[in-house]
Amino acid sequence: MKIPTRFAPLARTALLGLGLAAATSVAAFAQDAATPVPDKGDTTWMLVSTVLVIAMTIPGLALFYGGLVRAKNMLSVLMQVLAGFSLLALLWVVYGYSLAFGGDGSSAFFGGFDKLFLSGVTPDSTAATFSAGVVIPELAFVVFQLTFAAITPALIVGAIAERMRFGAVMLFLVLWFTFSYIPIAHMVWASGGLLFGMGALDFAGGTVVHINAGVAGLVAAIIVGPRIGFMKENMAPHNLTFAFVGACLLWVGWFGFNAGSNLEANGLTAQAVLNTITATSAAALAWSLAERLIRGHASLLGAASGAVAGLVAITPAAGLAGTAGAMVLGAVAGVVCLWAVVSLKPMLKYDDSLDVFGVHGVGGIVGAIGTAIVAAPSLGGFGPGAEAYSIGGQLGTQVTAVVIAIVWSAVVSIVALYIVKAIMGLRVPEAGEREGLDITSHGERAYN
Repeated sequence: MKIPTRFAPLARTALLGLGLAAATSVAAFAQDAATPVPDKGDTTWMLVSTVLVIAMTIPGLALFYGGLVRAKNMLSVLMQVLAGFSLLALLWVVYGYSLAFGGDGSSAFFGGFDKLFLSGVTPDSTAATFSAGVVIPELAFVVFQLTFAAITPALIVGAIAERMRFGAVMLFLVLWFTFSYIPIAHMVWASGGLLFGMGALDFAGGTVVHINAGVAGLVAAIIVGPRIGFMKENMAPHNLTFAFVGACLLWVGWFGFNAGSNLEANGLTAQAVLNTITATSAAALAWSLAERLIRGHASLLGAASGAVAGLVAITPAAGLAGTAGAMVLGAVAGVVCLWAVVSLKPMLKYDDSLDVFGVHGVGGIVGAIGTAIVAAPSLGGFGPGAEAYSIGGQLGTQVTAVVIAIVWSAVVSIVALYIVKAIMGLRVPEAGEREGLDITSHGERAYN
């Protein structure tokens, strides 16, 4: 299948990014013999986007998750997010970047070992953007992708909150990062990747980040088992103010997540920013309206959860959807994710503590499949192929990509969890869980 031309520059970035010889074909720049100089505006935007994504993780995700658990477990969640982010940031530098974006581009599942410890990546090496002849420092691309690699496993923490050992969480995140995040990132975003070659569209990580983490969260919640007292005791969030502030920080940081994925600062970047506003707003309002109709009230927690669902859904389509398409996609995601949280979870009786699957997994699936529709140029989108773009054909490709991501993440999660269980066990003792992980795992309390 022909690779979408709009995503060819990202493929070139994924290869080696060391000047023109490794970043693109000779024909693309045959008219310019000089080595291109990184654009300062694009470089600045990428560094700002990187910082924004860090802010959406720590403190954004940490506060959002921390406010949603019971008071006795707040610090454990903050610690898991902080330690997970820190650990995975280092692993990205050691081998993650190399296995995701290194190699000669011939592998469908992994990169290569040529970039271990960022070998050959210097302040002078460059990475291509979406515009011919425009480059950014490769280090800017490395650190931007680092934030994606670090936040994705951290999302899983919410599914197994309040009952899993701290050491077990860390070991699981390492195994899952290595064998699920890295290969799926390569498959979707590297030129030789399996899903890239199929023509799957994922602008900012709907498949790589949200479906990947959401499915892992569901599997982990099932294998680890429910919290003591699940569906019998009151497990309401202890601080919705913290959760609201965390959700707002997620929204602000998501502009770096989505618009930064354009790798440049131009009109399409502005479109991604606008889509991130409108889709999220539509999802928050749609969730609230649906909640009012079916439950009799519109809650703050519901509005915040709807906003996150909208952010998740627009991620794969951020730079591909028109404004109207983004609004529709967000509204649909808000309603579908509400159904997943209030109906599907109780029906199946799995204890996904903070609804990682219901929001990220389901929202990611809605977004990834919906991208095929909202990206259509005939509907105001910016998908590849112009008049030749086929909604039906792209739908088939998107569904295939979603199925592959679900199966891959599920299998890796199952194997990784049973390895961790065999080595150290998964759960804290019952007495420790009842007392709270803050004091039993970390020796401190959030509140005195």
